[in-house]
Amino acid sequence: MATDIGIDIGSSKTVIFSSSKVLFEQPNVVTVDSDTWQPVYFGEKAKQTQGRTPESLICINPIERGVISDYDIAENMLKNYMTECLGNKVLRPKIMATLPAGLTELQHHSLQNVIEGAGGRNVFIIESPLAVAFGLGLDFSTPRGSLIVDIGAGSTDIAVVSMGGISVCESFKTASFDIDNQIIRYIKREYNIEIGNLMAESIKIKIGAAIRRPVEIAMVAKGQNVFTGLPESFEITADEIYDAISDTVDSICNAVREVINKTDPDLVSDICEDGLYLCGGGCQLTGFDKKLSEYLGIPVNMLPDPSYSVVKGAAAALKNPDMLKNVDYRMRSIKELEIE
Repeated sequence: MATDIGIDIGSSKTVIFSSSKVLFEQPNVVTVDSDTWQPVYFGEKAKQTQGRTPESLICINPIERGVISDYDIAENMLKNYMTECLGNKVLRPKIMATLPAGLTELQHHSLQNVIEGAGGRNVFIIESPLAVAFGLGLDFSTPRGSLIVDIGAGSTDIAVVSMGGISVCESFKTASFDIDNQIIRYIKREYNIEIGNLMAESIKIKIGAAIRRPVEIAMVAKGQNVFTGLPESFEITADEIYDAISDTVDSICNAVREVINKTDPDLVSDICEDGLYLCGGGCQLTGFDKKLSEYLGIPVNMLPDPSYSVVKGAAAALKNPDMLKNVDYRMRSIKELEIE
């Protein structure tokens, strides 16, 4: 059984990683009974019920923008996921869980309490950019700045890391979900057709891009006509999607620039030399790395397996206890923070 595991509880999914492999990955969606509020489905099965439930059931996302929005549902969901992944073992592993950068101490405590309530033991919390830095193997003993950009589903974490700590950070509440919403609004406005989140995500993955494609492509999508209420198929092009989402993509790029503007010149010099490190599921939008590089005028290093960079780093952090001593309270167990 794994003794050290990393858990990334994001807006869209929970990933559990240990021993160089992903042990578990499921969407953060729970379908509950509308009367008793008891969970009925979790994960992928619950996600497939979104927009398709009868009045007796409700779909809930207990994690919004990287923060717990429904404490009880989140605890039930994590308990289900941890049992499915780890089994009913008496001996629990050490857990390093991640949160977006710049959150309050109370929000860190809330996540800690939820994981402990779900059956976790020896739980530690780390901010996502620091986790990525651990995964990259950055040398925390040297005063050199590194810019990490993590584009998730609900938030974009941007942080300058130096000597094992965060110098400047921002958790920007515009990310991949907002790109989906822009696609939904565009299609409703231009085609008078409503589509759901699953269809918007499919369009984004298949033909979405942060830069204009050199060769035009298109796909057939399906939705509901807003006037007749009847199902309708339509063709939409990559150029249309580019126009629809460009403002959101530019907002994310501008947020990175704002963090750089707040950074000390010497650290900026390091970043210009080394480039920024790009990760997160949202950065897999075609051409996002090229867009950022052109917008900022610095190199962009797309990390391998960007969807798992955070959780891999969280697991790596537990294997480097000497490095953990250099960072702040968020790396320590909640038990160490209790007032006697």
